[in-house]
Amino acid sequence: MTKPSLPELLHAAVASVGGVERPGQVTMAQAVADAVDDNSHLLVQAGTGTGKSLGYLVPALAHGERVVVATATLALQRQLVERDLPRTVEALKPLLRRTPQFAMLKGRSNYLCLHRLHEGAPQDEEDGLFNPIESYESSGPSSKLGKDLLRMRDWADETETGDRDDLTPGVSDKAWGQVSVSSRECLGASKCAYGAECFAEAARERSKLADVVVTNHALLAIDAIEGAPVLPQHEVLIVDEAHELVSRVTGVATGELTPSQVTRAVKRASKIVNEKAADALLTASDSFERVMELALPGRLEEIPEDLGYALMALRDAARTVISALGSTKDRSVTDEDAVRKQALAMVENIHGVAERIANGSEYDVVWFERNERYGTASLRVAPLSVSGLLREKLFTERSVILTSATLKLGGDFNGVGASLGLAPEGRHGEDFPEWKGLDVGSPFDYPKQGILYVAKHLARPTRDSGREDMLDELAELIEAAGGRTLGLFSSMKAAQTAAEALRERLDLPILLQGEDTLGELIKGFAADPRTCLFGTLSLWQGVDVPGPSCQLVVMDKIPFPRPDDPLMSARQKAVEDNGGNGFMAVAATHAALLMAQGAGRLVRATGDKGVVAVLDQRLATARYGSYLKASMPDFWYTVDRNQVRRSLAAIDAAAKAEGA
Repeated sequence: MTKPSLPELLHAAVASVGGVERPGQVTMAQAVADAVDDNSHLLVQAGTGTGKSLGYLVPALAHGERVVVATATLALQRQLVERDLPRTVEALKPLLRRTPQFAMLKGRSNYLCLHRLHEGAPQDEEDGLFNPIESYESSGPSSKLGKDLLRMRDWADETETGDRDDLTPGVSDKAWGQVSVSSRECLGASKCAYGAECFAEAARERSKLADVVVTNHALLAIDAIEGAPVLPQHEVLIVDEAHELVSRVTGVATGELTPSQVTRAVKRASKIVNEKAADALLTASDSFERVMELALPGRLEEIPEDLGYALMALRDAARTVISALGSTKDRSVTDEDAVRKQALAMVENIHGVAERIANGSEYDVVWFERNERYGTASLRVAPLSVSGLLREKLFTERSVILTSATLKLGGDFNGVGASLGLAPEGRHGEDFPEWKGLDVGSPFDYPKQGILYVAKHLARPTRDSGREDMLDELAELIEAAGGRTLGLFSSMKAAQTAAEALRERLDLPILLQGEDTLGELIKGFAADPRTCLFGTLSLWQGVDVPGPSCQLVVMDKIPFPRPDDPLMSARQKAVEDNGGNGFMAVAATHAALLMAQGAGRLVRATGDKGVVAVLDQRLATARYGSYLKASMPDFWYTVDRNQVRRSLAAIDAAAKAEGA
């Protein structure tokens, strides 16, 4: 039997999900197949509606080698594992004459730990180290935490995966923390009484047998950074939602120290190590807490003397406790071993972060951060850049495909490529892997379906201005649109101010991020076309509402990083010190990515029409405006406010005529 062609396979897969084959999808699938066959690297921009999941899954399954697919969001992981992969495998099975296997793999703390469930979690309180779930039964679980814990014990008898995301309804982080462990806290399958039934181990075993393993960016980063392989060996890596990769890898490589975190570690360790070691950690903890009480937010280009002493004391005391924990009494007792592992994980983290900051590195950025809501301070350290790390760890010994609807910023892939450690396209050498960029476009007719309106007449936004003129403009646009508005704001304070002001002015429902769960807010926004939804960062990327409920997307201003953002400003300065344009390389790239994502919320289906309104004159007047516009969908462009109001009113009237 002749080997089926890629077009045949793609046609069968698209038919199985009830989709329509698109030219961009066919082009993408062929490019992915070529990159996999050549063991080369590909950056592919596939606009909304292209069907990019099948564009990479079909050639990956056809290739026959193991593939890891890493995504940023839970929604896409679920779509792949619950919808796209089952249907695609079923459709391709007769043509491939085999049944490809697939599995999902997450970090250990995403799976229920049976040891924790039955033996209890170590507690910080003085009345005992363990609090087994059974203890909630004697008095009856009156608290929500108690009820959740008992519900999870019942769920443990039913679930096949132990995956937190399969528990419906979900539980709080606090409740889940009672029944889960990190990889550092885990006893290990061979030492744990429940090792043979362990959900996390079962997931790892399934992944070793699968042709396609679906995971997340964070686990991919841990696999690359920490040098301890958590993903199975694979020949092809596909990174979907690749515009998120750098920030996820940065997050994994960021260390944090807080007084409460150190205090918890002291309480855990003091129960099981000798008094001398415990006292040393307690003393160091007190010194660190005193320094943190006076901490002012901002970057630390040099470590102050008092902080340096406190960190060295913490590091040395933590090292002593780690040695003491290695020689705790009876290592064969499972209960004590669980307590020891958790204490060890906490103290090792403190030792590692304290040592990293105390030693200092030109490749790290250190800063104080203060939580305005709770008034608590934290000390943080993050890599100045992750590009070298990604170049070294990601692009060796396998073919890498990176895809997203937004990879081409300012007209080319070089900005995103540089953040991944790649040289400009076409230039490569011994230290820089060769790669290609491909934009397969979108099936949508952006110039006919959408308008990009810039409110050029508004005053230039400043950090402290109340922007009354912007609120007036926003109110008029929403009225013309009859609601139907997604408001994307550069800060939570700006979103709250706008929501409060417009609730008084307009007789339309306005939902505000933070007043309910994101899922419920989006559901409410989609259900009633008159409704508006205002919010910040997660809405710029996380809303998929096709149809008449979202016909106006408003950005209050260009979302540059805050000038006092320690990490972004340090990265910008580093580029400038090397002779580059720090503003364009860091701030403008950050804004372009968010604006491309935000503008992408408007047109989600072939029948969608509407307006993206940017209430910031700089998009029309500043030199960098053309770079930002070139990163967004190719909508029809105008600065004519009257034209836009007429267009919105016409779109609203057409939607009402159709009953929406």
